[in-house]
Amino acid sequence: MTRILRSLTAAAVIAASLMAVGCGKKSEQKPSTLAKVACDESFENIMEQEIDVYEYIYPKEDVLAYYVPENAAIDSIMAMGGVKAAVITRPLTEQEVNYLRSHKKVVHQQRIAVDAIALIVNPANPVETLTPNDIAEILTGKVTRWDQVEPCKLGDISVIFDHQGSSTVKYMRDSILNGQSFGPNVSAVKTNPDVFKAVADNKNALGIIGVSWVASDMSGRDKSVEELAQAVEKSDTTTLDFNSDVKVLKVFGDKGAYKPYQAYIFDGSYPLFRSVYMVSTSPGGTVTHRFYSFVTGFQGQKIIQMTGILPATVRPRMVQVE
Repeated sequence: MTRILRSLTAAAVIAASLMAVGCGKKSEQKPSTLAKVACDESFENIMEQEIDVYEYIYPKEDVLAYYVPENAAIDSIMAMGGVKAAVITRPLTEQEVNYLRSHKKVVHQQRIAVDAIALIVNPANPVETLTPNDIAEILTGKVTRWDQVEPCKLGDISVIFDHQGSSTVKYMRDSILNGQSFGPNVSAVKTNPDVFKAVADNKNALGIIGVSWVASDMSGRDKSVEELAQAVEKSDTTTLDFNSDVKVLKVFGDKGAYKPYQAYIFDGSYPLFRSVYMVSTSPGGTVTHRFYSFVTGFQGQKIIQMTGILPATVRPRMVQVE
C-alpha cells in the first residue's frame, strides 16, 4: 500500500500534465460523451485506429487518448481522476485492484493483444538473424561491431530505442538482460517513428520497436475510416509483410529462427513478445466502458489484427511464407 500511495503522489503531477502530453486530437467534450484513455505510447498507432473506427460507428461519442510512458498511464488510472481507462503491458496487480475497489471503483481488465518486439536494421545490413545471446551481448556492450556478429564491412553497432522510459526498454532489460545495464552503444530518440527513420538512414543502426510500427499495411495507412469500419466486420485473413524501408531480423527461439509474423507469435516460435492489456474503472453505461467493450470485442480485435500484432481473441492472420 505504501508503494501505491507514493505512486499516487507522483500521479497528481502526472495527471495535471496529461492534458499537455497527450496527442489529444480534439478539444474537451461534455463528460457524458467523452472517454479519456491513457495509453502506453508504444501502441499509439493501434489506439488511433481503434478510436477512429469507434467514433465513426458512434459519431455522438468521443475518445481522447493521452500517449505517455507506461508508468504514467498506470499512475493516471490509479489517481482516480478524469482518466478511467489505460492500455498497458501488464494487468493491474492485486494490490492495485484492491486499492481501487476500496474507493468504490469498478475494475475491468482484459488482455487485448500480444505484441512482438521487432529488431530492425538498414536494408544494406547483411545480417539476417540474431540469437538471444547475440542481442544480450549487443545491448550490454560486450559486442560493439557488426563484424563481430557476422563477417561484413559494417562498423560500430548503434542500438536505438524510442526513449529511455518506454515499456520496450523495460521489456528488453527485464527479459533479455535480466536486469543488467545497457552498454554505451545504446541510445534513445523520442518516438517510434524516430526509431524507424534512424534505422532507415543509418547502415549501422539496430532499432528495437513494436512490430506494428513496421507492418507494411501500417506504413501507408491509406484506408479511409469508412474502409476500416467495413473491414472490421469481416472475418477474413490476409497476408502480412513488413515495410521494405527497413529489414526485420529473424530471432532464434526454441523452434528455430523466425520473424515476428502473427502466426509465429501465436505458436511461440518468435521469442520476443509481451501481452497488452486494457483496464477500465468506469461503470457500465458510460462512454469509457463502451469503448472498452469495443476494443475487447470482435470489431476492436479485428483492428488489432490488421496492425501486425496478435489480437487476444481473433485467430492469427496468414503469413507471407519465405
